[in-house]
Parts: sequence; C-alpha cells; structure tokens
Amino acid sequence: MLAPGLMLAATIALASQFIASRYGGPVMLYAILFGIAFNFLNEEAKTRAGVQFASKRVLQLGVVLLGAAVTFSEIANLGWATALLIAAAVTATIAAGWLIGKSAGLSSSHAVLSAGAVAICGASAAMAIASVLPQGKDSERNLILTVVGVTTLSTVAMVAYPPLTHLLGFSDMRAGVYLGATIHDVAQVIGAGYIVSDEAGATAAIVKLMRVTLLAPAVFVIAMLFARRGAGSEATGRAFPLFLLGFAALMVANSFGLVPAGLRSALGDASRWCLVTAVAALGVKTSLKDLFEVGARPVAVLVIQTLFLALFVGAATYLFSGALPH
Repeated sequence: MLAPGLMLAATIALASQFIASRYGGPVMLYAILFGIAFNFLNEEAKTRAGVQFASKRVLQLGVVLLGAAVTFSEIANLGWATALLIAAAVTATIAAGWLIGKSAGLSSSHAVLSAGAVAICGASAAMAIASVLPQGKDSERNLILTVVGVTTLSTVAMVAYPPLTHLLGFSDMRAGVYLGATIHDVAQVIGAGYIVSDEAGATAAIVKLMRVTLLAPAVFVIAMLFARRGAGSEATGRAFPLFLLGFAALMVANSFGLVPAGLRSALGDASRWCLVTAVAALGVKTSLKDLFEVGARPVAVLVIQTLFLALFVGAATYLFSGALPH
C-alpha cells in the first residue's frame, strides 16, 4: 500500500516549504533534514513501499515536469556565445569533476553524480543522474550527501558571488551570466541575481534554464556510458530512462507555444513539489550513522568541483568578453 508512505513524504515536503517560506533558507535542505528525523519509519511495513515510490517515481515525474520551465526562444535571446559558454562549462565540469572524484578515491558513479550536480542544476540534476546510475549499497547515501552538499554550497554562493562580480567589474548582464552559469540551484541563482539588479536577476534565471536544458542530454550520455559497462565492478548499468523523453517532449511543446502560460506555471509548481517530496522520501530512507561514516572526502570533492566551475566560467567570461552580452 503506497498511501501511508506517500502521505509521510508529502507532509514532510509541506512542512519544509512552510519553514522555508516563513523563515528563509533552502527548502531542499529542510526536506532532507526533516526526512532523516523520520528514518525509523523506513523500517515500518506500512510506510516503506510509499517512501520507495516517492523517492523513485515521484522523482521521475518531477524531472519530466522540469521541461515546462524551458523554451528555445529564451535561450536564443542571449546569443550563441552564451550558449557555447554554458555547454563548455557543463561538459568541462563533468569531465574534470569525475577525474577529481576518482583521484579522491570516490567510485565512478559517485564521482559523476557529484560532478553532474555541480555542473547542471544542483539537487534536481543529482536526482535525475542518480536514477540512471548503477545501484549499489551506498547509492542512496551518496545521493543524499550530494544533495545536501550542493544545496549548502548554493546558499554560500548566493551570498559570496554577487560581491565577487562587483569586484571583477562585471556589468549587470554579465554578472547575470556568471551567476546563472555557476550557482547550482535555481532559487539561489535568482536570489543572487536580484541582489545585483533586476537585469542581472532576469539574465541569471535564463542562463540557469540554459543549463537545465542540458540535463536530458547529459543524463542520456551518462546512462549510455554506464550501461555499456554492463556488470562491472560497481553494479549493472540501467537501461535508458524513458522519463527523459517526457522531459524533452514537454520542452519542445513549451518552445512551440503549445503549453499555455497558466499551465506552464502550474507544471513548474508541480515539478518543484514532486522534487521536494522525493527529497523528503530520500531523507526518510537515510540513516545519520551511514552519513557520518563517509568522512570528509566527498564534501571536499564537491567544493573543489564548485571552485573549478567558478574559475572556468570566470576565465571564459574574461577571455571572450566581446562575444558575451553586455
């Protein structure tokens, strides 16, 4: 029976949203922490099936609905140079981040999970990538660590990066490009952008959506690479995730104006609720004891990957300043 576990995850999501809206702070982090507090219910037969369903299927639905947040026209408005910068930053960060993770002793799947979350869109990307990675005994623990890490680093970046763009002498639009290309989670991107100015906030939001469009191809490539590994040392790779086709179809429909503005807003809200509910369920499935056994290396890897992305985008912004929006 799914209802008790689903209701548990949804209730934690509602409580997390209430606290975030009333007192501020990242809703995803609240959902994880509140979920962990109810870890004992993961062993209850009545709630286990629903919690498992929320952490898998509700997650996939949330990723599909992310497609309603993106249109090709919004991306085109910022020009080819910005699009090229985003694609290069995402690709370089995933590749370099994987090498950083492997050098630190992480498994291949954990290293690419961490790198993909940093490169694309934080917690949402982490959950989408995790859904196609080989499943081992530490998979869910690694996912929770990654979500907590990127969410925390996003909050730090939201405060630290706007003054940095001022020190670097970026125009408002260029600051928006930098913030949208480097901060992990959407809410923190928008918050950082509007700290600078309204123009920077609007630009940062669109640049962030450009990164979101790369979620589907990135997850597709990762899924194919791990599927080809077959029954390797970590686990058996998964087949291609069909839910990504839903993401792509909704993005195309939205780009051609087939999704009314009201429905687009509703789908965006539904996506956020699905993802928060899925994160709450993952929290319920997570034991604090397991988290503390991991040590500092995964956290250090996330920090280094984040710094790599920030430095890469900063250097590219200087080198190709003439081609980027002013």
